[in-house]
Amino acid sequence: MYKAMSERVQSEPLQELLVQIREEVLATTKLPMAIDYLLAEIRHVGTMATAMTKMHHYFVPYQTFLVKQAEEDHGQFDMCTAFQLLHFDAKFRSENAESPAMFFFQFEALCRHRLDYDFGLTAMSADPLFDDEWSHWILKVRHQLGILEIADLVYVHSEHYLKKNDIRDEKDRPKPLLFSEQEGRIALANRKKEPHYLFLALQRQMGYPKIPQKKQVDPLTEIVPKLQRTLERMEVRMKLLEEEQRSKGIDITQFYGREGVPPPSFDE
Repeated sequence: MYKAMSERVQSEPLQELLVQIREEVLATTKLPMAIDYLLAEIRHVGTMATAMTKMHHYFVPYQTFLVKQAEEDHGQFDMCTAFQLLHFDAKFRSENAESPAMFFFQFEALCRHRLDYDFGLTAMSADPLFDDEWSHWILKVRHQLGILEIADLVYVHSEHYLKKNDIRDEKDRPKPLLFSEQEGRIALANRKKEPHYLFLALQRQMGYPKIPQKKQVDPLTEIVPKLQRTLERMEVRMKLLEEEQRSKGIDITQFYGREGVPPPSFDE
């Protein structure tokens, strides 16, 4: 569902797209009923996230958060990228993703697309994939982010931290211990560096989906046709001025359309 929507959302209205998707999904499931509810919400309210919020059995809070961010008028996060992330998220869950890999996948998406960290991390903490220890730690990261680097937070809660500092006493162990030795090594190696390198190393190590990026549109592809149309209009006006100077006026009969054929338009 998400894959099809990410491929078509740029060329078709979301309402018509949902109608098509509804006919394509398996009729043996109750998903068409959920799509009907999403479609009704879009037609009456204009947003899809409000409907997703009410269907916890279909959409986790993080998925709803992505759609809500894409629906913001002032943001640069578009719906096509949101559906791509939802597709990768759903596919990764179906492969029984582990909590550390899912955390880095979701957190990297926040960073790459500059989404709201406060609401994003809150939505992540409510994900049913994370147990209570993970949820409490994610909320802790929500308060510490900006003061401490994510590499430091990962390193301190990894097995590599125990080994490197020779911590054997149970009372001195950091709680919770969420990351393996290899993840701690990567975090330690990338301290005080660009997070980009940390995410690249973790993505290779853990195999979570690569975060899709918004395609950059080349401005020249729009400027050149626009300049061409402007030059064509200027040529027409120059010809009219020259004709007016040579004769007593402009022969407007040349703009008369034949019967059944509209005259040419020179509107701006």
